[in-house]
Amino acid sequence: MTLPTSIDATQALLASAGYVADRALSTVVFLSLKLKRPLFLEGEAGVGKTEIAKVLAKSLGRPLIRLQCYEGLDVAAAVYEWNYAGQMMAIRLAEAGGAVDRARLESELFSERYLIRRPLLQALEPGEGGAPVLLIDELDRTDEAFEAFLLEVLSDFQVTIPELGTVRAPEPPLVILTSNRTREIHDALKRRCLYHWVDYPDAARELQILRTRLPEAPEALSRQVVGFVQAIRKEDLFKAPGVAETLDWATALVELDAIALDPTLVIDTLGVLLKYQDDIQAMQGGRAKALLDEVRSSAG
Repeated sequence: MTLPTSIDATQALLASAGYVADRALSTVVFLSLKLKRPLFLEGEAGVGKTEIAKVLAKSLGRPLIRLQCYEGLDVAAAVYEWNYAGQMMAIRLAEAGGAVDRARLESELFSERYLIRRPLLQALEPGEGGAPVLLIDELDRTDEAFEAFLLEVLSDFQVTIPELGTVRAPEPPLVILTSNRTREIHDALKRRCLYHWVDYPDAARELQILRTRLPEAPEALSRQVVGFVQAIRKEDLFKAPGVAETLDWATALVELDAIALDPTLVIDTLGVLLKYQDDIQAMQGGRAKALLDEVRSSAG
């Protein structure tokens, strides 16, 4: 599928795959695609940053290549490594066969036959229907050394392998980077990207998201769920629930055949919405009921 030619077309493209994006997000996604620039998305966990890459890959018919970041991530896990077991086997077979042409053997050992491609290298290869979507997820979990290595990839869309030379992408991949902002990302990396902060949605957009992703939920229940989540995000919590938790909670309530919220039901299912015991405890002892009463009164 061809890339969208306008902001409205981009918003419609995302909506076609079930992603309800506001105008600002649709604009930066469109510019990222149009200018062939990586898109760096920051925001709290669960607000839909990763989902943007998945939706783009699905709606554009492109392969999705995901690099899940973690502390200690290195080139061997992110870019490439050599198949050492296969190389050792080739050496032993050559030695068992008698005379060994060392120059030829070395050339064979460090050829593409023994190269194991990891996500960043895979993303530089052409795919069916166009360049792939490369998702570099939770970049803030890595260290600054890995950020420095990414500069070459994001600047020129190329990777240097000492034994083989430089591998360049014939067409730049569509790159989405995400961060939960547990630490600051270096300015040098940010300058190579377009930037957008993905915030919690307002009540109207969150209700639209819920209707889109869970159409079987009763309308009254959906409104109460969104109202309660919007209210609970204003509380002094260690981790406020994201959109992902809103959808999980609404799904759980539908599975329980709920048609409306009540204090007992809220307390019994708080573990779906909140992920820390201190936050759950803070909502007990009448606080959840008070918030639910506020939601009911505002709805009425």
